[in-house]
Amino acid sequence: MSATTSVNPAVFEWNGPNGLPRFETVSDDAYAPAFEAALTDHDNEIGAIANNPEAPTFANTIIALETAGDELSRVSALFWNKAGAHSNDVIQALERDIAPKMSRHYSKIGMNADLFRRIDTLWETRAELGLTTEELRVLERHWKGFVKSGAKLEKANQERLAEINERLASLGAQFGQNVLADEKSWFLPLNGDEDLAGIPDFLKEAMAAVAAARGEGHSHVVTLSRSIIEPFLTFSTRRDLREQAFRAWVARGMNGGESDNRAIVTETLALRAEKAGLLGYANYAALKLDDTMAKTPEAVNGLLMKVWHKAVDQAKIEERELAELIAEEGKNHEVMPWDWRHYAEKLRARKFDFSEAELKPYLQLEKIIDACFDVAGRLFGIKAVPLKDVVGYHPDVRVFEIRDRDDTLIAMFLGDYFARPSKRSGAWMSSFQSQHKLPLKNGTVGEIPIIYNVCNFAKPEAGKPALLSLDDARTLFHEFGHAAHGMLSNVTYPSVSGTGVSRDFVELPSQLYEHWLTVPEILKAYAVHYETGQPMPQSLLDKVLAARTFNAGFGAVEFTSSALVDMAFHTRGAVEDPMAVQTEVLEKIGLPKSLVMRHATPHFQHVFAGDGYSAGYYSYMWSEVLDADAFSAFEETGNAFDPAMAEKLKENIYSVGGSVDPEAAYIAFRGRLPSAEAMLKKKGLAA
Repeated sequence: MSATTSVNPAVFEWNGPNGLPRFETVSDDAYAPAFEAALTDHDNEIGAIANNPEAPTFANTIIALETAGDELSRVSALFWNKAGAHSNDVIQALERDIAPKMSRHYSKIGMNADLFRRIDTLWETRAELGLTTEELRVLERHWKGFVKSGAKLEKANQERLAEINERLASLGAQFGQNVLADEKSWFLPLNGDEDLAGIPDFLKEAMAAVAAARGEGHSHVVTLSRSIIEPFLTFSTRRDLREQAFRAWVARGMNGGESDNRAIVTETLALRAEKAGLLGYANYAALKLDDTMAKTPEAVNGLLMKVWHKAVDQAKIEERELAELIAEEGKNHEVMPWDWRHYAEKLRARKFDFSEAELKPYLQLEKIIDACFDVAGRLFGIKAVPLKDVVGYHPDVRVFEIRDRDDTLIAMFLGDYFARPSKRSGAWMSSFQSQHKLPLKNGTVGEIPIIYNVCNFAKPEAGKPALLSLDDARTLFHEFGHAAHGMLSNVTYPSVSGTGVSRDFVELPSQLYEHWLTVPEILKAYAVHYETGQPMPQSLLDKVLAARTFNAGFGAVEFTSSALVDMAFHTRGAVEDPMAVQTEVLEKIGLPKSLVMRHATPHFQHVFAGDGYSAGYYSYMWSEVLDADAFSAFEETGNAFDPAMAEKLKENIYSVGGSVDPEAAYIAFRGRLPSAEAMLKKKGLAA
């Protein structure tokens, strides 16, 4: 009898509408016993595969691995969603326990000699097995995964690698919790007109709503949520308050005390370097880049430095223009990081005769969500049907059915858009369930994807609309691009489903989708004033489109500096003082003192709150090379929704997941690989 019979069955048996979990029936205390039972079940399944007396076949080894651990996948999906999007002290304590336990579990599997022997036999005889392209990709993924898990190492080195992985899992969980703790604990009260000088009504309302939710007696507060602090830094005329807020924002993770992440970074880098050495790689970047499009640290740094030189030259031009504005106001201070957004907004208003405050009333959250769905309908023939009475994992979560042209249900989608203290910062896409076509032990054949997007937009007061910045709207489109990648997946095997692609390809569908936000017919249809319902005037629309590359140097410098520091960390190995390395790299490349990295090391969650983007932050830019070229394919037809091009995009990029080589997938869509020139032009860094 399965060990899972002793726990809350709702964790594993998802019998809500269209196979959704019944979130409301899973309490926080259900996770620990569910993990214990699911881990035991998975151990038993792995043992049965490894010890199968029959000769290894693709079916009895690889397909068996693909479908094993269903219960563990389900409890993990529910738990990690809760840990990221609606955490609390109980969940955080369990996260610190579960992260190393899961690492131990998967290390044990990766070092199972009998299991690897079966996989290795299949790999060595793969040419004789008559496998499809997708099956070869799946076999390769399993074989490489086991090798990188230490399957070929001596026993002592295997044990050390397992220890390293377990410790890294603990460090990553603690890193993320520390950043969240700093974000939750800091706020800046604003009381009276003097403190609110320059703040537009939409931001006052958002800060009042946050203040009311905190219940500490202040009329308005600034928090470290990006949807609050960025507009505050943009509009506040109180330079002293801007500096105070900015310094708190960039100091997350390095405030001393229990939430300080600097020692975690030092230990993490040392362990990653040791892990790379054990596995035979020169450094951790070489290990991480082994199965990516970029292939080598040299290729990554080559692209980054090509952009860096153009970006910093452009940023210096922008800085001079901001300094002129400061001088015009009769002030004599230099442009500092807490000044840049404020004066850039003034410069944009002057150059293009509009401000963010003028634009924001036309960017209602509800309308931008509708625009996202409309673009998906025009490109891919899918529609979103809201399920008003279905409960998500939080009261703010919206639930949708995704249906294709013939009204067949192909996916479920959940949107979680508002910031809250229990949610980590940033925006992301993830899944409760991935698409595949394999039979499972519960009798079902295949599963539809259950995908969710998480954002951190400021929640308005009751009865008021949520108004977005243009960057917010792009973020929503970006994350929905990831969601579409998951929802349109049409593969057989779960390990290559949806976003199961190389790290520097996974951002292509998301960044490409952003382009359709500013297609004029989309803005005309959905950028309507929240009070009058009138569409954005053509004159304002023209200005918005003309300003798309405004402040390009700022954005490119912020990003590229972060990516270069990430690569420096992971090509050097263990470092005694990561902050000294950060300083050294930034001085060497010539980061202007008016600018900072987008993610300073102690709160660089992409890189240190887990392993996802370590030695991989560059991948956003690598994918940008692809997405700029891909959208040019539509522009060349004269129709942003060209049906033939959209069909090629769906069939070769969004639906194939990792079932084909990413270069082959892109060439099938575009006919060739791109150069960086289209990306540089799109960013406003080339003519």
